[in-house]
Amino acid sequence: MIEVKNLVKSYGGKPVVDDLSFTVESGQIYGFLGPNGAGKSTTMNILTGYIGMTSGQVTINGYDLLEEPEKVRRSIGYLPEQPPLYTDMTPREYLEFAAELKKIPKAERTEAVEEVMNLTKIEHMQNRLIRNLSKGYRQRVGLAQAILGFPDIIILDEPMVGLDPQQIIEIRDLIKSLAGEHTIILSSHILSEVQEICDHILIIHHGKLIASGTPEELERSMRDSSVELTVKCSDTMAAFNILSGVKGVADVTVVEVADGELLASVTPEDPDDDIREELFYACVMGNLPILGMKESGMSLEQVFIDLTTDTAVFDDDDEDEDGFDDEDEEYDEDEDDDEEGGEEE
Repeated sequence: MIEVKNLVKSYGGKPVVDDLSFTVESGQIYGFLGPNGAGKSTTMNILTGYIGMTSGQVTINGYDLLEEPEKVRRSIGYLPEQPPLYTDMTPREYLEFAAELKKIPKAERTEAVEEVMNLTKIEHMQNRLIRNLSKGYRQRVGLAQAILGFPDIIILDEPMVGLDPQQIIEIRDLIKSLAGEHTIILSSHILSEVQEICDHILIIHHGKLIASGTPEELERSMRDSSVELTVKCSDTMAAFNILSGVKGVADVTVVEVADGELLASVTPEDPDDDIREELFYACVMGNLPILGMKESGMSLEQVFIDLTTDTAVFDDDDEDEDGFDDEDEEYDEDEDDDEEGGEEE
């Protein structure tokens, strides 16, 4: 388990991570989201011991990061946004070197390296120089290094960067397979992947936690209480009268979307009321065929944009969310899209 309490990281007196607190439960996959400059990579670098904190406390597997940093590091596998690869090595040489640094017993190193190369599907590239690999395969080599030795906690900063759609599916399945026995924290700008993979999501903005919950909880917390219906009808006023006559309805809007089809948005008086059943029976009684009905909702992408643009708050701890403009040292992978690549199979 990971506990972060009142974490602060400042540069020149300006906070990049500002009084950040959260808990990560064992065996789950956590998505760590935020816009560029929110403090994601800074937080991850602090958790792994790459950089120091200004103040606060981080406890990992019962070890205090400041008091027992070596024990903390042995518990963690880390893939930075830019994998620290030695490009004059082959993937096998690099992973054997990493295995030695991780103090994997010599008798077990070959098997450990073979296993992670197989999991990340780089075995056919193992004897090529890393400098000649494409960005996607370099990312896989970095991921292989992170999971080498199968540490309790695996932290992945943008693990999908540079991967093609098929590779993304393969890495997604790999990450899922590691859950349960391992705790995984990953950041990504591919929100559909985060929603697909993660059990729990943390969203930070200006270095502060502004949302915490499962993908479903976040979507539900931000959902619109209205119901959308597509009905077969050419008379806008007739449809309006039928729907607005339902008990508990506060507002109805009806627009024509196709010849003989109308789209209606119905808002209940009480946002917590589920009026779908009443709407169904009203449409039956009014001879108004329903072609589609759904609650208005927000995708994770819409939730993310709404939270980080409008500074709305969904926080179990009701912490103060006032933040500061910050300039995180995060790297923007878009600036490196032209990185030299080799063959990719």
